[in-house]
Amino acid sequence: MEIATFGVIGAGQMGGGIAQVAAASGLNVILHDIAEEFVAKGMKAITANLQRSVDKGKLAADEMQAILGRIKTVTDLAAMKDADIVVEAASEREDIKFNIFAQLDQICPPHTILASNTSSIPIGRIAARTSRPDKVIGMHFMNPVPVMKLVEVIRALPTSDETYQDTVDLAVKMGKVPAQANDYPGFIANRILLPMINEAIFCLYQSVGDCEAIDTVMKLGMNHPMGPLALADLIGLDTCLAILTTLHQGLGDPKYRPCPLLRQYVEAGWLGRKSGRGFYTYK
Repeated sequence: MEIATFGVIGAGQMGGGIAQVAAASGLNVILHDIAEEFVAKGMKAITANLQRSVDKGKLAADEMQAILGRIKTVTDLAAMKDADIVVEAASEREDIKFNIFAQLDQICPPHTILASNTSSIPIGRIAARTSRPDKVIGMHFMNPVPVMKLVEVIRALPTSDETYQDTVDLAVKMGKVPAQANDYPGFIANRILLPMINEAIFCLYQSVGDCEAIDTVMKLGMNHPMGPLALADLIGLDTCLAILTTLHQGLGDPKYRPCPLLRQYVEAGWLGRKSGRGFYTYK
């Protein structure tokens, strides 16, 4: 199937990044959020990202304008009736995602692929909320989307071969490297990453080391570009907690139990970079 129009649900950090990359690859993009202020904020971030590329000489000014011209912002979900694929990048909550997919199933034409950027929720559970489970798939981008090459492509049991291949081809067109993951909680990336982050938080909780020491050990000792606590702040501590909760409940293994300190930080509103305070303090 030829995909010409790309819908994105959610204009936040992930959704905005996905929209930017899709538009840069020549696709027409419909970027949705629930209020005008959110889509305006998303477009402001996209514009700033592109302007940095122009300032560095990596992108021509006229190409920047062409990319921005391919993005249409909306607050009415009904606009997704024109999309060939819709990628949902809303909050990591089952109830929100289930509701969005049920609505998209009614709005979008039968050929439209419905994809989720979920970090951990099994795609089969999302697909079951629609009348087209063969057209539902996971398309998990990494943060920051314009920089990171990986896209996890997650097949649910009913996902058709055609839907899978169309999604893989689209990821390649967007300049990404697709990796197939089967439909288990957390998939591949977060099933490995989040227990590591959680263990780093336990090290802090149990005073094994302070934030700087823990992150320095992982950067210099394990050659990670960013320490796990700084990475948790970038991801969002609320998102980390949601993923770990899904892993813990979905797999039933106590090794995925979220550290009490993580839960305490989230309850205090210390969510990382987006709130100005997490394991580190941000201006």
